[in-house]
Amino acid sequence: MTESASLIWMIALPFLGSLAMSLLPSRLRDVHATVAVAVTLGVLVLAVTSFADVAEGNVTVFRLEWLPTLGIDFKLRMDGFAWLFSVLVSGIGLLVAVYTRYYMSPKDPVHRFYAFFLAFMGAMLGILLSGNLILLVIFWELTSIFSFLLIGYWYHNAGARDGARMAMTVTGTGGLCLLGGMLLIGHIVGSYDLDVVLASGDLLRAHPLYLPTLVLVLLGAFTKSAQFPFQFWLPHAMAAPTPVSAFLHSATLVKAGVFLMARFWPVLAGTYEWFWIVGFAGMMSMVLGAYFAIFQQDIKGLLAYSTISHLGLITLLLSLGSPLGAVAAIFHMMNHATFKASLFMAAGVIDHETGTRDMRRLGGLFRFMPVTATLAMVASASMAGVPLLNGFLSKEMFFAEAIETHANSLLDTAAPYAAVLASAFAVTYSLRFIHSVFFGPPASDLPTVPHEPPMLMRVPIGLLVLVCLVVGIIPGITIGPYLDVAVRSVLREATPSYSLSVWHGVNVPLLMSLFALLAGILLYVRLKTYLAHCEEGPRYFRRLKGQRIFERILVTVSWRWARFVEKQLGTRKLQTQLRLLVSAALLAAFATLFAGGFAFPSLGLEGVDPTYAGLCAIGVACAVGAAYQAKFHRLFSLMLMGGAGLVTCVTFVWFSAPDLAVTQLLVEVVTTVLILLGLRWLPKRSEAIPSRSPRWVASLRRFDLAIAVACGLGMSVVAYSVMIGPVPASIGDHFLERAYSEGGGRNVVNVILVDFRGFDTMGEITVLAIVALTIFALLRRFRPAPDNVGSTPQQVDQNAFDEARSDRSVGDTLSDYMLVPAVVMQWLFPVIMLFATHLFLRGHDLPGGGFAAGITMACGFLLQYMALGTRAVEDRLRVLPVRWMGAGLLLAVAVGCGSWVFGYPFLTSYSQYLEVPLIGRVPIASALLFDLGVFSLVMGATVLMLIALAHQSTRSLRASRLATPEREEI
Repeated sequence: MTESASLIWMIALPFLGSLAMSLLPSRLRDVHATVAVAVTLGVLVLAVTSFADVAEGNVTVFRLEWLPTLGIDFKLRMDGFAWLFSVLVSGIGLLVAVYTRYYMSPKDPVHRFYAFFLAFMGAMLGILLSGNLILLVIFWELTSIFSFLLIGYWYHNAGARDGARMAMTVTGTGGLCLLGGMLLIGHIVGSYDLDVVLASGDLLRAHPLYLPTLVLVLLGAFTKSAQFPFQFWLPHAMAAPTPVSAFLHSATLVKAGVFLMARFWPVLAGTYEWFWIVGFAGMMSMVLGAYFAIFQQDIKGLLAYSTISHLGLITLLLSLGSPLGAVAAIFHMMNHATFKASLFMAAGVIDHETGTRDMRRLGGLFRFMPVTATLAMVASASMAGVPLLNGFLSKEMFFAEAIETHANSLLDTAAPYAAVLASAFAVTYSLRFIHSVFFGPPASDLPTVPHEPPMLMRVPIGLLVLVCLVVGIIPGITIGPYLDVAVRSVLREATPSYSLSVWHGVNVPLLMSLFALLAGILLYVRLKTYLAHCEEGPRYFRRLKGQRIFERILVTVSWRWARFVEKQLGTRKLQTQLRLLVSAALLAAFATLFAGGFAFPSLGLEGVDPTYAGLCAIGVACAVGAAYQAKFHRLFSLMLMGGAGLVTCVTFVWFSAPDLAVTQLLVEVVTTVLILLGLRWLPKRSEAIPSRSPRWVASLRRFDLAIAVACGLGMSVVAYSVMIGPVPASIGDHFLERAYSEGGGRNVVNVILVDFRGFDTMGEITVLAIVALTIFALLRRFRPAPDNVGSTPQQVDQNAFDEARSDRSVGDTLSDYMLVPAVVMQWLFPVIMLFATHLFLRGHDLPGGGFAAGITMACGFLLQYMALGTRAVEDRLRVLPVRWMGAGLLLAVAVGCGSWVFGYPFLTSYSQYLEVPLIGRVPIASALLFDLGVFSLVMGATVLMLIALAHQSTRSLRASRLATPEREEI
């Protein structure tokens, strides 16, 4: 193995280009195209120049320590197979980037398209180069996310939204299955390193968990490559722009599944289960895809079903367990990428220049677009397997393997017949595309007058067609060495001898090819009239369409079953929901404790401090009082809840946990204000409260009391048992001993958060950002607006938002309860900012830190909103919480990645003393920057949620004032 830093740049360049696209002004279309072309060209150059490293069967690696204790490293590896796919992805990506410049309309936000396109390219390269199973799954799911964004690029189109949703649902679910399969492989092998896994084939196939592992991995591959029975999502993805289709359906998204099967072929193939599962799915996809392609009226629909068929051919070849079958599969992956990308681009040219892709409206385009027509016809002939084109060579290898006996089964016996049938169908739909679009009488009702596209729009098609011709005529010289490198990296010692000669004499595969050509031509002649006016296949097949089944499953799961569960367990009353949740948690906790042999400790009053006992009594009284007063006076109940929270803070101080006390106090402040702002949403209390409640209400209250007492006592008993039990050697000693020497801080709690457990903290702040954005989106969508009756929902939402922004003061909602004048709240702002800075800077050695400082800063901004109003604060201070959140998350990730530059694991901290003039030695740690990211995100997320509630509360109050002039007590 050899080390190479070029691997990380091959993945980083597309993501950096995507980031650049999002920052460039949207009007610079030529600049966007130039950047995209430069990025894809750079990746292609890096890939091509890496051939010397893998030519002799070597493996190039690049490793960064990520989570070494879990056996998960950021490892990239390139062998011949990954190199071949990297060249395909980057090369076709370069051609698509050039093609897109002339395809996209000036009205389209091209910068957004290129941003998604480059990010998807980076994720696909990540799959190809991943040397760790978990890293592969991460990039796998990223391709699902970015393909969702690309397919739904024209989000104003309902078809694009539906296609994107379908693709995301199917491929995302398959990705979860793949994660389960990779975890099982890691468990069986004892490592997530891909090289170790590829050397453990016998161990995997002999393990009792082989079958569930195989099924989970294949579910991931089948869903991504649209194999039966998951093939239905691919045709609906045609709602995407044609450059997306050309890229996703030739060398990237749908090829990820067959790439995965070929990558794990040495360790998973060769068993009876592999043969039947993979073979049946491949054969069904190959035949059904080719059959449905014949009846499509949309050019892209025809190409989509043909893609399913050719991917089924590759899958069937991989199922045979034969090394020659694997060679043919890899060869056809390459050939399919070239002719399918050129055909999609040609379809885009036809649509771009005529205004339609409906073959029933097209005809006679050869006289208007002779160059484009010639290129499309050559690519179609390659797809049909015509001699002297690259598609013919891999199809011959397929026929040669299909007639061999690999297993004494019905599936193996049917393989030659299915191969000929699918090939005949391929000839039929290829001939239909050529004849219907380019020959016959010219169409007279086209939206635009057809003509040749710009030259640079034809160049990518011409280059790919040239590859089809050159490889088909002289394969041994052009593609032979590169195919050999790819095959040897997959099969290793099992690599067979094979020939890429164009002529092998008159043999059975040649006769099968000639029969398929003749049968396909005759079938088209027989169906030509019917196909000119037909729907998408016979009626009995249309009833079995995957989309209909998918929609019915969604309706059943998300509507019928969900409504049934909601009817049985759901309620609009928060109290009932909480009762169910807490009861379930209580039962689960008790079942776990008793199953583990938990014994209740002996309780005693020895050593109980009377002062602390009195403090606990005050907290209990506040909690009980809050529950009781909730029936009568919500504000008073909220004040009592605050009292219970303050007692908790004092408890933390009592037990020497000042960090927890500071955090608890600040969270109490923010939570109190949050609930106070939300009180206006609750239904108003009636002035006449009945003296006696119904009997069933009293029973429920007693039941709630019993649940609360059981939960409280249970937690108390467990905590007490832990505290009085024997103290074993714990991980706490590890942190205490190393906090200063390795983390550079005396505040052990903060060092744990930003150093030892920094990865957990990063996950937590990411979740916080998602929650904040979700709350903001929900509150904006469901803002009440009773004075906008008759308006559209969009107008109601915008009017409510604008009106909330123009209100004089959010503090109006609290005016009856505010004891602090507005001018004092303004004066407190700089004091709070200084206090937040103080908490942040001292956090590594003393109680404080980024989280506490972020909450404190958010409290300062909240006071300004309450004193001055939303409009005034946003005009004066320009608070942009989303940007604060984004900057914080990016900074945290950047600090974590920065340790890789110096050869340390992800998020490794470095500390040193810095000599500052007039001050002296000052401790400085890189974790300070990570803590700064935490501070920025926490502050932004808290402010965003509170602003959203403030806007909503103000709007709700305004609506209530319009409805009832007299204010009621909260």
